[in-house]
Amino acid sequence: MSIQRFHTGPRMSQMVVHNDTVYLAGQVAEFGAGEMVAEVEAQTAQILRQIDALLAEAGTDKSKLLSATIYLADIATFGQMNKAWEAWVDTRNPPARATVEAKLAAPQYLVEIQVTAAK
Repeated sequence: MSIQRFHTGPRMSQMVVHNDTVYLAGQVAEFGAGEMVAEVEAQTAQILRQIDALLAEAGTDKSKLLSATIYLADIATFGQMNKAWEAWVDTRNPPARATVEAKLAAPQYLVEIQVTAAK
């Protein structure tokens, strides 16, 4: 049984690969000092770029996504999030997906996305 952990901290790993399955932790937008990306569409696009980078590091890509869970601080922003998602997702290989409203870890986070992919 092979397990690899990437970008591991005291609380969690950003990515875990078990056999041929890649599990990503929930990804949120990254902010510099004093910076805040206020729009859901912009945060979603940034998160999707982070997901691309992590999947590439594991030797896979978005065409191999199995599932995605999207957490929105406000479900009323569903359309804004979907605008970025639809521009990014591989429409020939879309994953199973759920989108829910949830209170996120900090008020600047408007979107969090967790995905699982095959290698």
